[in-house]
Amino acid sequence: MKRAYTIFVLLFLVLSTVCGQVTLKVQAPSQAEVGQRIRISYIANTSDVEDFQVGDFAGFNVLYGPSTSRSSSFSMTNGRTTQSSTVTFTYTVVPTSEGTLKVPAATIQVGGKAVKSGTASIEVLPASQQQSQQPSGSQQRGNARQQQGASESGQISGKELYMTVTANRQKIYEQEAVMLTYKLFTLVNIQQISGEMPQIDGCHVQEMDRSTQLSLKYERVNGRNYGTAIWKQYVLFPQKTGKVKIPSITFDTQVEVQNHNMDPFDIFFGGGSLSQVVRKQISTPAIEIEVLPLPQPKPDNFSGAVGKFSISATLTPEQVNANDAATLRLVVSGQGNMKLMKAPTIRFPQDFEVYDPKENNKTTNTPTGSKGNITYDYVIVPRHGGKFTIPPVEFCYFDPEKAKYNTVRTDSFSLAVAKAKGHPVAYTREQEDLNVLSNDIRFIKLGKLESQEADDFFGTTAYWLTYALLFAAFVIAFLWLRHRQKQNPNSWSVKGRKAGKVASRRLKQASKLMREKNDAAFYDEVMRALLGYAGDKLSLPTNELNKDNVISKLTERGVEASVVEAFIAVLSDCEFARYAPSSDANLTKEKIYQQASDVITRMNASMKS
Repeated sequence: MKRAYTIFVLLFLVLSTVCGQVTLKVQAPSQAEVGQRIRISYIANTSDVEDFQVGDFAGFNVLYGPSTSRSSSFSMTNGRTTQSSTVTFTYTVVPTSEGTLKVPAATIQVGGKAVKSGTASIEVLPASQQQSQQPSGSQQRGNARQQQGASESGQISGKELYMTVTANRQKIYEQEAVMLTYKLFTLVNIQQISGEMPQIDGCHVQEMDRSTQLSLKYERVNGRNYGTAIWKQYVLFPQKTGKVKIPSITFDTQVEVQNHNMDPFDIFFGGGSLSQVVRKQISTPAIEIEVLPLPQPKPDNFSGAVGKFSISATLTPEQVNANDAATLRLVVSGQGNMKLMKAPTIRFPQDFEVYDPKENNKTTNTPTGSKGNITYDYVIVPRHGGKFTIPPVEFCYFDPEKAKYNTVRTDSFSLAVAKAKGHPVAYTREQEDLNVLSNDIRFIKLGKLESQEADDFFGTTAYWLTYALLFAAFVIAFLWLRHRQKQNPNSWSVKGRKAGKVASRRLKQASKLMREKNDAAFYDEVMRALLGYAGDKLSLPTNELNKDNVISKLTERGVEASVVEAFIAVLSDCEFARYAPSSDANLTKEKIYQQASDVITRMNASMKS
């Protein structure tokens, strides 16, 4: 039985390999430099390749190839067996001329049939000035060597790493969208970058979704091939007119550079590294955008929408009974400041009860504003029978391309309302207003009002005794709660009193870790001492304990700005020293330890004063 099953599996694998469609694909980078080593691979989805032929690599110097590698996988899912195998032919080549070079097609023979791949194109840029000055042997090492050489001194200049900001338009109308693009240019190896758009007075800001992974693309600038990438994009909707200034943004970066001062023997015996991480700040220039006012006078029905829009509406059902609900669905579609516009105004008949609309926003951010549609569902309840007309719904917006206001409208709607069920006779309007409405309102009984005699409890001995007992219970409860609060070691008042002692214990532990040369634990303990002291003193829970909240709370408590700056500086030094240790680590730790102790003392004195 086992032998039969094995034969069946093998037969299935052979048939799946032979019967499956064989393909041959080419893989190559989209960009390269003259003199840069690159790999070009041809991948077949079968291992039964009898022959491999490739065309002429015109414009390339073939260093070696093809090197052949094979791989296969076998899986069984729910009793179903699948197998896949591939064979890859790889060439290592060097572009010898700039321009768009064509990667030739290749052909394989499988089962007596020829299978041909497609071709690919590579944009080849000229060699960078720095790279072209190197000997040919160094030149062929490619862009990776170039990027490392850009920062051999450990000092990164503004020509090796910078960021630009551009606006897709310089003159717009109020409420019209403008997109800012922040673009990175680098010749060095960036490990980390952070920085956000600050709040801009008089502007609504939306960040563009960049879910795709960031990848660098070569661009030639002043004779050098930079790695470039779109870092951030923001869409702004100015809410005021005149000159709007987009402030400069400072980005914090961490860059890996070569450590040429390290002794190779120390590296061999585990005492160092060929590279180190340095921190650099890069700033974008400030720019201005001119915002024009909307033309006057504005129409009375102007919705505040700026862009291009359309409107549609449906009424369901078109026949209902009184006191039953119907839904008017209004859809505004288009592109512009859709998240800032007002919902259209609908003039419903007076006899309708109308609920606030349910809004469903299906828009995405684009360079020209939000694009998509917003649906407004109005639930209406007619209270009387008859035939009613809902007039057309108007939506007025400003079209910045045509520089004029435009109004779009829907058709009118007719709603036939039958009398409510359970009303055997006709009622007048006044009677229906007082009659049963979903069994919640009835006629008011008419006649002379009668009042009951006043209660004799007021002013009696029992009345005053009850008040006295309630007051005594309140006092006892208040005193008991205060006692419980003093006994609770987790209360904020107790934590505030003991904050200094807790911070002192943590600093002592940090001093012990410093003597033991446990750097990572030392910096963590110093940070816990600082943040823990601030959290206890400022009554901040752990989930709200961050730099921004601490700065805000310290400012509210009247702590001097110099003390706040010193507190943040010590935290930043701890973070940087942990991930980018310097050669003088012992001196750095002693300095950070002393600064942490001093800033806690200064904060304590400032909060008491």
